Amino acid sequence: MDPHFPNPPSPDALAAIRTIVGPKGVIEGDDRAPLLTELRGCWAGDAALVVAPATTEEVAAVVKICAENTIAITPQGGNTGLVGGQTPFDDEVLLSLKRMRRIRDVTPLNNTMTVDAGITLSEAQTAAENADRLFPLSIGSEGSCQIGGVISTNAGGVNVLRYGNTRDLVLGLEAVMPNGEIWNGLKRLRKNNTGYDLKQLLIGGEGTLGIVTGAVLKLFPRPAEKVTACAGVKSAADAVALLSLTQSATGGAASSFELMSHRCVEFVLKFFPDIRAPLGEPHPWYVLMEFSAGAQAGLLGVIEEVLGGALEKGVIDDAVIAQSGAQTENLWRIRHTIPFAAASEGIGAHHDVSVASSDIPAFLEKAGAAVERVTPGARIIAFGHIGDGNVHYDVITPQGAPRDALEGKITAIETAVYDVIDSFDGSISAEHGVGQHRRESLTQYKSAVELEMMRAIKSALDPKGIMNPGKML
Repeated sequence: MDPHFPNPPSPDALAAIRTIVGPKGVIEGDDRAPLLTELRGCWAGDAALVVAPATTEEVAAVVKICAENTIAITPQGGNTGLVGGQTPFDDEVLLSLKRMRRIRDVTPLNNTMTVDAGITLSEAQTAAENADRLFPLSIGSEGSCQIGGVISTNAGGVNVLRYGNTRDLVLGLEAVMPNGEIWNGLKRLRKNNTGYDLKQLLIGGEGTLGIVTGAVLKLFPRPAEKVTACAGVKSAADAVALLSLTQSATGGAASSFELMSHRCVEFVLKFFPDIRAPLGEPHPWYVLMEFSAGAQAGLLGVIEEVLGGALEKGVIDDAVIAQSGAQTENLWRIRHTIPFAAASEGIGAHHDVSVASSDIPAFLEKAGAAVERVTPGARIIAFGHIGDGNVHYDVITPQGAPRDALEGKITAIETAVYDVIDSFDGSISAEHGVGQHRRESLTQYKSAVELEMMRAIKSALDPKGIMNPGKML
């Protein structure tokens, strides 16, 4: 059992919880196993009881029993997190939101949608489309991740450049607090200046301060025109320059701006032979761009002009604009399959970091030198959301080395990369969160003042420490 934990649950308390959720709400047998193990198998645990309440009131009743008996709770959405924040240790009650699946309201005139926490991100996107609106959050796991988990981890994704992180897309929340009380903050307001913005404590809180059960999401007009393009560049510095050029020329029409190294694309083409190379010749770096605008904006012509000018100035060496849905899909498949291709090539240390976009080239150079000092010959897989400074920086085994060659060096590699990030005033977690994986690192790279503020908030809202203990703090 993790040392942060409160009490093992008594049989009477477990029986009371079973009564609340009913037979359909208790997950047993073979159905438990997928919820107790992280998607990649990096973290696994057990639970005294696994339940899936069907309503906010049932969640509240379960939490109230846990609070009265000081029983730990691990909230879980779609179990797609990558830092172990959703994985129990031992004696917790694992509380899944997967049965809470209502779309409560869609109001196009207000550009809002109110949903249960258990619907998937793709279901939320579809509900918005059915109302001729856009919910712009998009991440690789959108078919299985749930809105509650997306909110609790403040997910980012490929459209942050234009629409912001999850916390920028949430107007109101409903949550069950650690004492079992329901906070109804489902306001559809864009202006509410009446004190602390309490929802922001829960967004990105990783379930340590309460359980999100519902949300009011921002919607946007659906773009009438989309243009997807890919450019080959000599350096990350040229990619940053291209970002500035396109933003100035399009008036902020860029919604995605993804950076991929040659090695990323090389591995994708190696392990996914049905995917076509983005350009005729290989390039040191690639930039995948997507732009969107309203009707009759002439966006395609603008992008053609911008890329032509960038080519003349030597900012890019080549470019292609997707001419069909199939070409667009192929370009995005390259980006989305990079993690799987890298895992097939080797294992090592994975980093989800962020710096100011203008610092990305210097970070890549400095981090590469730091990694080489720790483990000469290790291969770096660098890709990510250059528009918001989020770089996924993976370090895998040297060419020809055994797959587990870096096993004893993971901590040293992470420390080297995090030290570089710290020198740029960056973040050791851009969008994946802290969970179990970065819990100890957080104490090294957060200031004492920040940590004390976080602990004070945790103590005030969850004095018994039952909400997702052993995670984040």
